[in-house]
Amino acid sequence: MNRLAKRGSETLIEMVATDDDIAVLTKFKFTNPEGEESNGPLYEMNSSAASELPGSSEGLSSTETTLLISDHQGTAKRFNLFLRRRLMFDKRQQSKDSVFFCDGIRRIDFVLSYVDDPKQEGEKKVERRKEFENNLLKSGLELETEDKKDSEDGRTYFVKIHAPWEVLTTYAEVLNIKMPIRENDIPPAMENPFECMFEPFRLPKKVMNPEPDYFTAPFSKQKQELFFIEDENTFFSPSVRNRIVYYILSRCPYGTEEGKKKFGIKRLLTNGTYTAAYPLHDCQYWKKAKDQNSGNERYTLYTEWARFLRFYKEQPLDLIRRYYGERIGIYFAWLGFYTEMLFFAAVVGAICFFYGLVTMTGNMSSIEICNESIGGAIIMCPLCDVKCEYWKLNTTCESSQYSHLFDNVATLFFAIFMGIWVTLFLEFWKRRQARLEYEWDLVDFEEEQQQLQLRPEYEAKCTLKKKNPVTQELEPYLPLTSQALRFCFSGATVLFWISLIIASMIAVIVYRLSVYAAFASIMENTETLQPISSLLTPQLATSVTASCLNFVIIMILNFLYERIAVWITDMEIPRTHLEYENRLTMKMFLFQFVNYYSSCFYVAFFKGKFVGYPGAYTYMFSKWRNEECDPAGCLIELTTQLTIIMAGKQIWGNIQEAILPWVWNWWRRRRARTNSEKLYSRWEQDHALQSFGPLGLFYEYLEMVIQFGFITLFVASFPLAPLLALMNNILEIRVDSWKLTTQYRRPVAAKAHSIGVWQEILNGMAVLSVVTNAFIVAFTSDMIPRLVYYYAYSTDNNSPMSGYINNSLSVFQISDFPNTTLPAGSTGSFTTCRYRDYRYPPDHEKKYLHTMQFWHILAAKMAFIIIMEHIVFIVKFFVAWMIPDVPSEVKARIKREKFLTIQILHEYELNKLKENLCNRTDYQVEKEVIATEGKRELAQIMG
Repeated sequence: MNRLAKRGSETLIEMVATDDDIAVLTKFKFTNPEGEESNGPLYEMNSSAASELPGSSEGLSSTETTLLISDHQGTAKRFNLFLRRRLMFDKRQQSKDSVFFCDGIRRIDFVLSYVDDPKQEGEKKVERRKEFENNLLKSGLELETEDKKDSEDGRTYFVKIHAPWEVLTTYAEVLNIKMPIRENDIPPAMENPFECMFEPFRLPKKVMNPEPDYFTAPFSKQKQELFFIEDENTFFSPSVRNRIVYYILSRCPYGTEEGKKKFGIKRLLTNGTYTAAYPLHDCQYWKKAKDQNSGNERYTLYTEWARFLRFYKEQPLDLIRRYYGERIGIYFAWLGFYTEMLFFAAVVGAICFFYGLVTMTGNMSSIEICNESIGGAIIMCPLCDVKCEYWKLNTTCESSQYSHLFDNVATLFFAIFMGIWVTLFLEFWKRRQARLEYEWDLVDFEEEQQQLQLRPEYEAKCTLKKKNPVTQELEPYLPLTSQALRFCFSGATVLFWISLIIASMIAVIVYRLSVYAAFASIMENTETLQPISSLLTPQLATSVTASCLNFVIIMILNFLYERIAVWITDMEIPRTHLEYENRLTMKMFLFQFVNYYSSCFYVAFFKGKFVGYPGAYTYMFSKWRNEECDPAGCLIELTTQLTIIMAGKQIWGNIQEAILPWVWNWWRRRRARTNSEKLYSRWEQDHALQSFGPLGLFYEYLEMVIQFGFITLFVASFPLAPLLALMNNILEIRVDSWKLTTQYRRPVAAKAHSIGVWQEILNGMAVLSVVTNAFIVAFTSDMIPRLVYYYAYSTDNNSPMSGYINNSLSVFQISDFPNTTLPAGSTGSFTTCRYRDYRYPPDHEKKYLHTMQFWHILAAKMAFIIIMEHIVFIVKFFVAWMIPDVPSEVKARIKREKFLTIQILHEYELNKLKENLCNRTDYQVEKEVIATEGKRELAQIMG
């Protein structure tokens, strides 16, 4: 196939040395990007064309380096001086925003930086760098070093790395990278007739589809003519180039220390040999690059995607994938799809909330509580021992009205709806993911070879080797006894931290029990609080302050455990990158699940359930009396807890993701010698940014999965949770895109065909959410007791719910209080008080035992849980069965593309065979015919 771009004129100068000298082969490129002759030859070390492919177990490939410049010859010294002077001249002419070597031709694929400080650096780091860079040269990469005198801070060296064509083609084959062979001629799918309605939300086609659609095949160095190579400099995109270079960097050795072979850029970054390693952004985000060869994809992403005013526009997923790689692309695709599906849940949740708002004034329970002749006449038993006073039921008037906003018939409908919604979300995401796999050439993609290969840390720490039964090659392995000990220690550490969470939750519960009396006393004796005493009750004040305290504890524990989780995962020495991420994911998710949800589980399923009754209360640690629910129920407290933790986490998360990186980068620029990004080079501008890190995407997924738990596990208590999540995610997409485009260095591209283990976690949470919401409706809300009263115990046909409050409160004889719990205040003229339970009165023969109505309600609750779970699960499984994971249209296109690709490959092989036959002599053809006939006869005999 014709290649449009031709290499510039090249001159080879060979200097023959004496026996002690080394022959020199230095290549000069005199052509600048415009094709004009340049004054700036470039000194470099070039790799030979011959190279060895690395084995999957041996790590780095080794290609022989070209011969080094001899320092023995005076001619060579003068020549080096000439090169340096020419280089300085070129650097003055080069744009500060250039992403090329000083020759303006070779693209910078990766940058390493280090600080050469004699006070802090020993000979060991210098030797490591020297050995590492020599090995990079041997692997075929080309290096160019920027002296610290030319750097912005006057202290930092920058090593620029370029991967030439030979290296790219070699490792593209090693990594099985698919490259285009022909433009896709399959007609596009039929357009949606309602497409015009979505036009305001669309981006320009050149942004949504930055390159044509191609048929692709795994790259083969021996079959380059098969591939659609128009220009060798642009055939491999910058993201593919930096991925290949990082693959080499992660496996390049730098010496032997303590009898062990050391290799990998990650270890060199850890021990301070290098300070940073990163690929370059192609331009500044706020303006286009002057050199059109640099590319302007970062600028396009910023203007069309990362600005908040574009929040209503679709995401340019193909451009994101091209610039950042499939792994980051699939995250934003999932986040965008999740946000779209949240819109439907938010609309239904808002409708349910407005239903509660409209019917709030007509709620019979609130009417009776607020009625002076009913609620004002009911004297309630004290909520704590000795210090608390008797109180009237109508003091909870406002809280009972607000409770109805979330505790009404719509709650049941919304709980069932969300059980079905989560199934639809997961099933439709599978279809969306299958479409992306086809569009992004990820079909038949198991896991990236880089993800499944041995981690450099594993190879370095495991000195024992055994034969792989599949490859029949020796591989390092970790003995079973060592694995068992590491897993035991890791498990014990995780259990310790989970126990710490439970202990902190118990401490918050103790806080609730301890301060309630103080709040009751303060609000009763402080005149300034009297106007809001009906709104801010002691129960609400205790709940709000406890929720805020619990949120602070959650954040502190989360900060500490993140570092512990990474440390114990490193200590386990996972074999592959995939194993490492999966283990870290499970540890972090398990911890955060307990950390964020434990307080909500307590309020939903434990608070007010094991209280006892006046005179025989249940005590925690025989000291603190267990909490009671409000007469209107515990659901409003669960709503308060959920709102504070969910909203607080989202606000703090956005501060961490947006404000802190911006402040950090601003402070680093302020401390630097010059503040303006216009005055220093592209690699220095990126060096001043923060590193996204290998776990950057992990924390983004974790944040969203925790949010997913809030809107599914406890959504029956707060129908507005999906609306809050929707507003947060609209902001989250733009914050993530903004920080990735403007505040972080460009991440190394990586492939991924799915969201990985997070899919299984979401499936598990979807099943658990059905159970938790069924229990919330049954045991936390007052719906089931109200329904039982409505159908079985109501005596007023005209107003079936009248009398419910009186029916739900039991009677206690004040004289039955033990002296240790008897309230200090005067009882006045009343001899009884009421409490929330279904027990016989003091004059009954079954004094203070549960009534038959209690058992009827309990049976109704259990029946409701079973019926609701079965209905929702049946609908979930039916919906999952009805919706195929892969759309039929995508299946057909995949089959068609496979057929055409095989046909193209077959035609190529056939043409090559014809060429070979034409070039052979008659004698060779005759021998081949005889050999073919001999094989046929032998096959017939064997048959």
